[in-house]
Amino acid sequence: MHKMNDLRRIDLNLLVVLDALLSEQQVTRAAERLHLSQPAVSHALARLRDMLGDPLLVRAGAGLVATPRALELAQPLAEALARVQALLAPSQFDPASAKRRFRLAMSDYGAALVLPGLIRTLRQQAPGIDLVVSHASREGMLDGVLNGDIDLAAGVFPELPHELRSTPLFEEHFACLVDRHSLGADGQLDLPTYLARPHVLLEMRGSGTPEIERALTAIRCRRHVAVSLPHWSVAPHLIGGTDLILTVASRGLRGIDDPGLAVVAPPFSIPNFNFVLAWHERRGGDPALNWLNGQIEQVSGRVPQAQR
Repeated sequence: MHKMNDLRRIDLNLLVVLDALLSEQQVTRAAERLHLSQPAVSHALARLRDMLGDPLLVRAGAGLVATPRALELAQPLAEALARVQALLAPSQFDPASAKRRFRLAMSDYGAALVLPGLIRTLRQQAPGIDLVVSHASREGMLDGVLNGDIDLAAGVFPELPHELRSTPLFEEHFACLVDRHSLGADGQLDLPTYLARPHVLLEMRGSGTPEIERALTAIRCRRHVAVSLPHWSVAPHLIGGTDLILTVASRGLRGIDDPGLAVVAPPFSIPNFNFVLAWHERRGGDPALNWLNGQIEQVSGRVPQAQR
């Protein structure tokens, strides 16, 4: 009975606010995420501090930093709220009337392939569903799914934590983008040329493209990276009129129509890889998330395979 009385004293809405504050590390962003006023969130934080006997978040510059106690609570809290949400979610999901916001993480490569078709589907079938899309390294995306900040992550994840589930969206291979005039008479790219010339590397917070480096290591070779970029969009525009080589997933090059550029096969073997959709096992009972998974799978299945 004593435990039941303690439970009745807890306002579950406060835990929702705490989850948002721990994720956003800022009162303003947490308020926007929860559709509350800043004073309301600040008041909730004061109540949480009193209830838990800990400052939870302390001021650091323009933001807030979680205390050790708050960090200890973050993941169990996210898991508990996800279970409550799944418990209270309707057993049937009606896309046409649903009001939900989902948080997706993917690179700009993944976003270019998935989002156009997905957004069209949502606007036609589920106009009440909103998406918040973020960009991070592979490790950052998986961490977001693990701690509840992210609902779904789309990317290349050779190894997943045991708590995560995934489904492959498509198989992909690598291709090279080069200035057409820099190729030999046969229009091919040989290994000595590949190794002698400078490269453009797409890299987010140190994650790089380990598949390429592992393949080069396997043949005891190294390449020289002259330009390292954190995003995809500008990379193809750096190649024309230079000796640079860009080696990336082939679907990212399918829209290249510059006659001065050429898409060629790498002169060494790089294993194909799967582009997958990952989510936390605790979300498996959410019919809305399962529906969204299915829509992403369908959209990805319609993405044409680039020709080798």
